[in-house]
Formats: sequence, structure tokens, C-alpha cells
Amino acid sequence: MNYIDSLLFGLYPYLAGSVFLIASLMRYDHGQYTWKTGSSQLLSSKNMRLASNLFHVGILVIFFGHLVGLLTPHWVYAPFITPGAKQVLAVVVGGIAGVMCLAGGAMLFHRRLTNPRVRATSSTMDTVIIGLLVLQVALGLLTILPTLGHLDGSKMLQFSGWAQSIVYFQGGAAAHLEGVSWIYKLHILVGLTIVLVFPFTRLVHVWSVPMGYVTRRYQLVRRRA
Repeated sequence: MNYIDSLLFGLYPYLAGSVFLIASLMRYDHGQYTWKTGSSQLLSSKNMRLASNLFHVGILVIFFGHLVGLLTPHWVYAPFITPGAKQVLAVVVGGIAGVMCLAGGAMLFHRRLTNPRVRATSSTMDTVIIGLLVLQVALGLLTILPTLGHLDGSKMLQFSGWAQSIVYFQGGAAAHLEGVSWIYKLHILVGLTIVLVFPFTRLVHVWSVPMGYVTRRYQLVRRRA
């Protein structure tokens, strides 16, 4: 293990996570008027519903799949499923969700670059973050190819070991990624960079999931007589 790996995969995750939490709290406290999705659907709705649904469904499946898959200790699922079967499941489900997310994200990215009305109301970070997300999903799909050569679950255990070492402050996280292909490492670095810039983008709206809509009473809207 060299110093570059220690810096990128041992220290950089904590830098990204610290900025993610602290800057999100500061923006929520001082920038309430910027805490929004910045939807551009009213400016142009062509293909918006299809693109948005594909992107959001795909990215939610990917996010929770990574969250559960990487942070669940091996002993929890060992009685029910082998690492190899878990890795095959991740490839199949993640592959389908990744294609959905990539298709929707690419449509949204193209729309933001080519639609004059949408481009005129977009900030630099709006374009950067959707570009990063599309790149990240594309890299994730590319990792499927080398993963198919290791369906014994060894890669899954390596990445789980790295993620759990980071989240549970176990130390020596970078050692788990020794011998891992560059495509996996690039995928991880882009993911950490998205975490780093998260508080400075429209992605902060995911903190404000409108769960209140599930339990609130219906609103009656009547026309003026």
C-alpha cells in the first residue's frame, strides 16, 4: 500500500464526509431560500417525466443497494446467502437500475445542455452535478465487466471491508483495496467527490423528503362560484 492510496482511500473519505455534514448543516441554517430542487419542468416538459422517473427510480435502487450491500456485516447475511450469490444479485439488480439511471440521467444532462430556456436558468453546479452523476453511473456499469470474472464474492467482501472500515472508524481502510482494478478505484473516487460537493448543489433537497404528505389530511380545493 502506498501513500497515494492511503490519502485517497483512507483520508479523503473523511474529508468528503466532514464537508458533507458540516456544509449541509450550515446551508440549512443560513441558506433556506436555496434549499430546493430548482425544478425546470415548467420551462420545458418534453420527455421530462420519462427521464426523471428513470433517473430517480434507478438512483434510489442503486443508493440503497450500495448502502445495505456495503455496510451490512458478513455475519448478518451469511446464514441466508453466500457472498457469491450476493454479488450476482448485486450485478443483476444494480445493472438494471444502472441502465435506467444512466438513460434518464443522460436525457436530463442533454436537456440541460441543449435546451436554451433550461440552460439559461441553470447554475454551473447544476450542470456539474448531473454530469458527475451520469459519469458515476457509467463507471459503475463498467465495473460489471471485471466483476463477472470474480463471482465468488471476493470483490464484494473487499469493498464491504473498505466501506465498513471507513464508517465504523476501524482504521487501515485503504489496505482492503490492494490489488483492486483502477476502474473500481475511479468509481469510488468519483462517488466520494459527489459526496464532497453535495452541500453546494441542488442535491440537498434529498434531506427534505416530504414524509408529512403521507399522513396529512386532504386539502379541499373549490372553484370560486
